[in-house]
Amino acid sequence: MVLWEGYVSDEVMGTFAPIVVYWIYAGFYQLMPALDNYRLHTKRDEEQKNLVPFSAVVKGVLLQQLVQAIVALSLLTTTRNASGDVVQPSIPRQALQIVIAMFVMDTWQYFVHRYMHQNKFLYRHVHSQHHRLVVPYAVGALYNHPIEGLLLDTVGGAISYLVSGMTARTAVVFFCFAVVKTVDDHCGLWLPGNIFHLLFQNNTAYHDIHHQLQGLKYNYSQPFFSIWDKVLGTYMPFNLVKRPEGGLEARPVKH
Repeated sequence: MVLWEGYVSDEVMGTFAPIVVYWIYAGFYQLMPALDNYRLHTKRDEEQKNLVPFSAVVKGVLLQQLVQAIVALSLLTTTRNASGDVVQPSIPRQALQIVIAMFVMDTWQYFVHRYMHQNKFLYRHVHSQHHRLVVPYAVGALYNHPIEGLLLDTVGGAISYLVSGMTARTAVVFFCFAVVKTVDDHCGLWLPGNIFHLLFQNNTAYHDIHHQLQGLKYNYSQPFFSIWDKVLGTYMPFNLVKRPEGGLEARPVKH
């Protein structure tokens, strides 16, 4: 039994549930008490190295989510069965659709993300906005230039939805999962027992390497797997080491 059935349409849930989940999950990380022993960067580094104030990051994320909501609601509504009767696939079929969507999203984001680094104009005027957060944190996971947000996340999400053939109800699960994973990758914390760190090689430390100066041309893959980086030679391995003053550091391993 779906909790929202009969109260809110699947299309509305598919549009707004990921936004709500984003702020709940990101807010949880931002409001947690000091966890200096698990930080990949010190709080001082976050304050000194980041090139954009927190308020501007929040505004940027809200703008991207507004665009995403408009596109998502339009897409989910126009692809809805004209009769309004949608037969939900079996659980194994939905799981397969989600895995397909994960691979499609990873493929789209890898090549678009990599191109935004290789094209000097796009990097300077578009993608560099995301890298103003030299030290990533949870709320800034979706802090991008509006053009990047549209191309990388919104279009990528739409293609993943259409190619996988999932219903709007399955899309709620997939996009909420993708949002949580993206926030976790940018949270800047290496918490013991984090299920994403156990199940995915593409995780918080993996993406932190990409935000470091020596890692800008590596670890493009996001948000799920590391397949394309390894296949195409852009994977940079790393070691997690303890800092003398407390906390952890992801150090690239030259290869």
